[in-house]
Amino acid sequence: MFDIAFSEIVVIAVVALVAIIVLWNVGHWYKRNLFRLKVGTHSRHREGQPAMSRKRVVWALAVLIALMFSKFIYLSSMTNYFTFYLIGKFHLSVPAAQMHLFLFLFSVAAGTIIGGHLGDRFGRKYVIWGSILGVAPFTLLLPYANAFWTGALTVVIGLILASAFSAILVYAQELVPGRVGMISGLFFGFAFGMAGIGSAVLGRLADQTSISFVFQVCSFLPFIGLLTAFLPNLGKQARGVRQEDR
Repeated sequence: MFDIAFSEIVVIAVVALVAIIVLWNVGHWYKRNLFRLKVGTHSRHREGQPAMSRKRVVWALAVLIALMFSKFIYLSSMTNYFTFYLIGKFHLSVPAAQMHLFLFLFSVAAGTIIGGHLGDRFGRKYVIWGSILGVAPFTLLLPYANAFWTGALTVVIGLILASAFSAILVYAQELVPGRVGMISGLFFGFAFGMAGIGSAVLGRLADQTSISFVFQVCSFLPFIGLLTAFLPNLGKQARGVRQEDR
C-alpha cells in the first residue's frame, strides 16, 4: 500500500515539474513578446479610439468581480458539498456520488474551453450574459430534481457556468489594455480567495441548516448576472483588434 502511494506521489511530482518547466518557458516567451502588446495598444490610441474614463472602467471591473463572486461561490457549493448532497438525498454510494462530481468537474473544464471560443466568435458580453444569467433556470431546478435529472442538470450547469470565466478575464483585459499581468493576477487571486471563503461560509450555513438548504440558497446566485447590463459594449473595439491582428 505504501509503495502504491509513493508511486502516485512520484507521478504527481513529475507532472508538477513538467508544468513548472512549461510555465517557465511561457513566462520567458511572454517577456520577449510584451513589446508587441504595448505597440498595438499605443497604435489603437493613436487612431483616435475614444478612451474610457477611469470611473467607468472601475465600475465595469466591480461588476465583473460581482459576477465572479456568484460563479465561484456556486462552484464552491458543488465541489465541496455535492457528494454529501447526493448521498444524503438519494442514498447513493460514495463511488457513485464521486462519479457525479467527476462529470460536473469535467463539464466545467469543457465549458471553460468552449466559452473562450464562443467569446471570440460572438463577443465577451454575450457569453457573460448567457453563462451567468442563462444558468439560472437550471440551478433553480436542481434542488427539486430526481437522481437522474440531477446528474443531467449538473453537466449542463457546469458547461454553461464555466464558459464565463475566460470571457470575463479577456473582457477585463480589454478594459485595461497593457495590464495583462495585473488583471490576470487580480481575477485569479479573487477566484481562489472567493472559493476558499465560500467553502467556509457555506459549511457554516450547512451546519446550522442542511446541505439541501445550501443548494436552495445558492440556486439564486446566478441572478447576479443581471449586473451584466451595466457593462460597456466593447464589441466594436474587439472587432477592431481582431482586424489589426490579421
